[in-house]
Order: sequence, then C-alpha cells, then structure tokens
Amino acid sequence: MLLLSCNCALASTDGHIAAQARYFPYSPRFDEQSEHAVSLSGEIEKNHPISTRHQIQLRAFGRTDSADSQRSHFDLREAYWLTTLESGSVSVGVQKVFWGVTESLHLVDIINQDDFVEDMDGEEKLGQPMVQLSWTDNWGSLQGYLLPYFRTREFPSESARLRMPVSVISEPEYQSGAEERHLDWAVRWSNYFDIWDLAISHFSGTSRTPLLIPESTAPTPAVRPRYQQIEQTGVEVQATLDATLLKLEAISVYELDHGRNTAFVGGVEYTLYGLGSSNVDLGIISEYQFDDRTGLRQRLSQNDLAAGVRLSLNDFNATEVLALIATDLDNGNRFISIEAERRLNNYWQLAVEARMFSSINATSPEFSFDRDDYLQMEIRRYF
Repeated sequence: MLLLSCNCALASTDGHIAAQARYFPYSPRFDEQSEHAVSLSGEIEKNHPISTRHQIQLRAFGRTDSADSQRSHFDLREAYWLTTLESGSVSVGVQKVFWGVTESLHLVDIINQDDFVEDMDGEEKLGQPMVQLSWTDNWGSLQGYLLPYFRTREFPSESARLRMPVSVISEPEYQSGAEERHLDWAVRWSNYFDIWDLAISHFSGTSRTPLLIPESTAPTPAVRPRYQQIEQTGVEVQATLDATLLKLEAISVYELDHGRNTAFVGGVEYTLYGLGSSNVDLGIISEYQFDDRTGLRQRLSQNDLAAGVRLSLNDFNATEVLALIATDLDNGNRFISIEAERRLNNYWQLAVEARMFSSINATSPEFSFDRDDYLQMEIRRYF
C-alpha cells in the first residue's frame, strides 16, 4: 500500500468533476419519494509505469446526491498491479472487465457487479477484486480469473425515484456457506477468423443478479436479496460485412436447486457512412431479446424487440446521439432511452439523457417506474 500511494503521487492525473440534474415531469408514485434530484460526482485516474514490464492502475469514483442516500457513494473502480509477460500478462487487484458485442443488452457480461444506484441500464459497474491471467498466441487470446470476494448490489433508497415498489432489506442471503468470500472463477477464449469475431466464456460462482425473496417477517412489504451459485457458459459472435454488423450473445445458466435456463440477444447494425455527402454517420440497430427464466428469476428481456439509431457527426466536438426503444412483445411495455454527448471545448463536455416508460402494464414488475420518466443533464470538467 505504501508503494502504491508513493508512486501514484508521482504519476500524471486524469479525471473529471461533474454536476448533474434529473428532472421528473410527473409527480412520484410514492409519498416518500423526492420530486427531482441534483448531484455532484468526480472520477480520478492514475496510470504509473514502474518499469517496462510493471505498472499500477488506479481509478476512483464518487458521487453525492440530493435525493438518494444510496446514490451518494464512493467506489474504487480499479486499483491493480499489472505485469506484462512475453505472450501475456498477470494483474492483481480491483479491476473492471467487459464482455459483450450487442447494444441493447449484455448477457455474457458477468464479472463485475452492476452499480445499480448509479444507473439502472447495467452499463456502470463496481470494481471487482481479482487475479487475472492473460495469454495470447496464434490460437487466440485466453483469460483466466480468480474472484475471491463478492460485492452485493445496492438498491435506490425509499426516497429515490426509480426505486423498488417495496423495501429491500440490506442484509442479503447466500446459497453458499462461504457467503461473500466464495471463490468464484471464470475463463474466456476469443479469436477472429476472416469476418468473424468469436468468444466463449464460462463463469462459476455467485450470481451477480440476486433473487428478490419476499420477507414474511418484515413489518411492511419487503424483499431480501438472495445470491445463488451458478454455472454460466456464454458465447459472443460478431460478423463484419462491410457496413453491416451481425451480433449475437447467448448464455446457458445452471443453478443447483433450479436447473438450466437459456437466454440470447442478437440482431443487426447497419451504418450509412457519409450521410448526404457529409461527415455524418448513421447506424441503424435492431435486436431481439429472449430469456426463458420464469417466476422470481424472470428478466425484463424475456421476449423483447429493441430498435434504434446511432448518430455520429464526426465533428471537432465529437457529437454523438444514441436512441433506443425496447418493446415487450408479451404485454406491450415500452422503454425509450436517448443519450447525447458533445464536447464544448478541450475541458468541458455536455451530456443529455432521457428515459421514458410507456404503456406499462399494471401487473408487470416495472410498473413502479411508470411515473419516473426523466430528463438528465450533466456538465463535466475534465483535467
């Protein structure tokens, strides 16, 4: 720890601070919820080479929020030592690992826990303690992971918008007697062949997504998170056909006390380059989501169609817009997401986000969000 702090103090620093506001046009469904929210956040990142083969990586994030005490949090996203070898590397510490190729949903991405209070879309992740071994050769790239400590998911507080309809008990249950200290492991192989990018992975350990078990002894309606032991095998496939990308993610999940389930998401992204003889690129996205888990294990993406566009102006200000709409083919629920970013100058960036819940069925799990449409604006100062 002394070596880490001393060398990081000498390293160059990157990061940003940001002010964010969320405006909710509709009054909240629950009396204890706040009308709107403002927050301040910051992230700092240091990369310090020790020698030609060794380096230290550090990245920390924190936020303070006016409406949600759970969203006021700090997380060490990354803090690890990396040693490069002739054909691979070894790293030890807290890291973030991303798996996946599709746009609307990342089924195979299981190493890190969702930072659920930061954003409900699953894109933000908590740092995960691990030992990672990587090896690359003509046959592809192979990574192995030892995960000695599990991080639970945090849920929005009762005063927050986008919260559960009932209280979530903070003390979870675990299927494993080792609880959060169960030694999880994972392995992933990837390679490319002509137009094909392929990856196969396997994870063994504590599921990052808890079951929410009704708590009968609680004085008011409440659920308690329960983390199951699972075996998950995943496949990622992407084919590049000029301006067309074909994408697929599929998983097979086995639970000791439940059996096996399968899920997949797949589709196409077609890009119109130089739209109207300009620098503008327009990507058209269409994906289908399927998941056969039912009951307490049911996911929102069990039979859904997602479609959207990605607009890149390719200008000096790096202006980009991503708009997606996901429709549940069983009950008609619709979720709309629009994200836009634009650099104002070398130091400032503006980000705008809108989320809308439309035609939500009163019997569906997401009905508690039906009044939580919001517009979010964030301005960031980079250094």
